[in-house]
This record gives sequence, structure tokens and C-alpha cells, in this order.
Amino acid sequence: MGIPHTKGMENVLFVLFLAFYLFTLLGNLLILLAVLTSSNLHTPMYFFLGNLSVFDLFFPSVSSPKMMLYLVRQSRTISFQGCVSQRFFHHFLGCTECFLYTVMAYERFAAAATLCDTVIMNRRVCAPPTLGTWTGSCLHASVLTLLIFKLPYCGPNEVNNFFCDILVVLSLACADTSLAQTVSFINVGVVAFMCFLLILTSYACIVFSILKISSSEGRRRGFSTCSAHLTAILLFYGPIVLIYLRPASSPWLDSVVPVLNNIVTPSLNL
Repeated sequence: MGIPHTKGMENVLFVLFLAFYLFTLLGNLLILLAVLTSSNLHTPMYFFLGNLSVFDLFFPSVSSPKMMLYLVRQSRTISFQGCVSQRFFHHFLGCTECFLYTVMAYERFAAAATLCDTVIMNRRVCAPPTLGTWTGSCLHASVLTLLIFKLPYCGPNEVNNFFCDILVVLSLACADTSLAQTVSFINVGVVAFMCFLLILTSYACIVFSILKISSSEGRRRGFSTCSAHLTAILLFYGPIVLIYLRPASSPWLDSVVPVLNNIVTPSLNL
């Protein structure tokens, strides 16, 4: 059904979203190439930024092309298999970012505490948690997708959004969805909330460590290492709270907030 309340604005939105999408792809490709080719960037911080760039290359591509086709009136349909794929990759990549930001929060703590985290967070230390983020996210997305799409869908086939999100897909099922709703709340809401608490704990330790630095220049450098990461975290968790943890549903928020999360936020990570 697309984005509500946008009739007559399709062409403007198409140009705007296409610009964001291309900027995101180009920017993250350049970051990834720089990290891979420059030996000076083979440090823990850029190791994780490279992983984040991989995420930001693929995450907007899950739903943005289909949405832009809708905006130029090319197609308003999606196959059942396409819907399943959207759901799996959206949560696989979204969960990966959630876990990755948590790991990066510890890396930022090491950087702020020592102002030189290469020794503490070397490649051998960085690789296992990074591999764990991708593996855990795959398991999370597989369980969630299986629970949602094993339900019978025998009635309405209009998805009241621009992509196959959990809430709008479950509303089409002609069976009891309480188990899928409970698991999705735990997998998406509770897990994300626990990661957010771990990040807050890490940043509390960061602030405590920085405040112990005697020189103002050292404190400034310490805070500067964390500000960009903290901003990206707030941009990431804000839409999750608005979509999955609010008590009442809002068709406008259910569409507008995912647009920001899927297209705008990945470009702001640059």
C-alpha cells in the first residue's frame, strides 16, 4: 500500500530517496575500500567501521528499490517469497547492527580509557565477537521468519506499508498470532533493550574514565572518540522504540519511521 498521505508527492519522494540511497551506497563503498586498502586503517575502530559499512550497503537495499518502484508507479505487488526474503534480511541485518553497536561500545570504552586501543582490542580479539554478531543475527532472523511465515495466510493480501514488516504481515494471518507476537517482542524489543543497556553501561564507564584524565586536551580527545558513535546509536534505537515498543499502533508512524530507519539513518552513519 506504500507510504500513507503521500499522494501527489511520488516524484519528489522518488528523487529524494534515490539521492539518499545512492549517497549511502557510494559513501559506504568508499569507506570499505579505504579500510581494506590502507594499512594505517587496520585498527580495531576501522575494523568495526568496515563491518558497519557492509551493513549499511545491504540494509537499505532490502526495501528501498521496491519502494522506489512503487513511487514511480512500476509495481505495487510483491511475491510471498519476496516478502519472506524482505523479512529475513531486514531482521538479519538490523540485529547485526544492534549487536555490532554493542561490541563497538566496548571498543570505544577501550579507546577512551587508553586513547590507544590497538593493543587491547587486536584483530584476534575483534574477530570472534564480530563473527558472533553475524551468526547470532542469522539465528535471530531465521527463528523470527519461520514463526511468522509458517502461519496460514488465506485472506487479505494488502500489506499496509511499503515493505513486509512484522506487525503488518501478522495482521494478515488467519490464525492465532500470539506466539509469533510474543517471540518477536522478545527477539526485537527485549534483546535490543538489553543491548542498549549494555551500551549505556559501557558509556557510563567511558565518562568515568575520561573524567579522571587530568588534562583538558585529553578529556576532549576522549569525548571526541565517542560522540559520532553515540549519535549513530541514538539514530538506530530511536526508530526501534517508536515502532516495536510503543503501546498503540499508528499507521503514519508505522510507515514514516521505517523510511527514516531504512534510508535516511544509513546515510547519516557516514
